[in-house]
Amino acid sequence: MTISHVTQSTSTDTPSPPSSVDSPPARPESNAQAVDRAQISASAQAAAKAAVGEATETKADTAKEARAGDRQAQQLMAKYAAAH
Repeated sequence: MTISHVTQSTSTDTPSPPSSVDSPPARPESNAQAVDRAQISASAQAAAKAAVGEATETKADTAKEARAGDRQAQQLMAKYAAAH
């Protein structure tokens, strides 16, 4: 296969900037949405803090909670008892 004729074109025109697509103006967040987002954030932080607390508590802490009626702690103590 042979290429018989090739021409090179040079252009001195500078490319035009891309045309922007008209997008609707950003709507400001309503106060209710901001409050909802803040409440969700606070709830997530509280849940994360509780999870860290549960993960780092000692066996003695779990036993104390179980005696106080904490069902999750009672179940965990039952697992400890069954394993030993």
